[in-house]
Amino acid sequence: MEILGWIGGVCLAICAFPQAIKVFKEKNADGTSHAMLWLWMFGEVFTLTYVVFEKFSYPLLINYSLNIIFVSVIFYYKYLYGKTRKTKL
Repeated sequence: MEILGWIGGVCLAICAFPQAIKVFKEKNADGTSHAMLWLWMFGEVFTLTYVVFEKFSYPLLINYSLNIIFVSVIFYYKYLYGKTRKTKL
């Protein structure tokens, strides 16, 4: 069962990677829904908190930690990149 947990955790952790790479390369996340992005972030943070304090598991810890990194990249390009770029020009 531990192997299945690791496989599932890795698959879920890397499923957001292609989207984060696409957004990073294009420097644009305009096609990303605001609601989906905020719900994704809150879901990842709350679930990571639960995993850390109640149900510690390395596969889940890796999954939620990596997803928070990936969603943070998308957040940056959705909400901050354009604003910081305009102020530098």
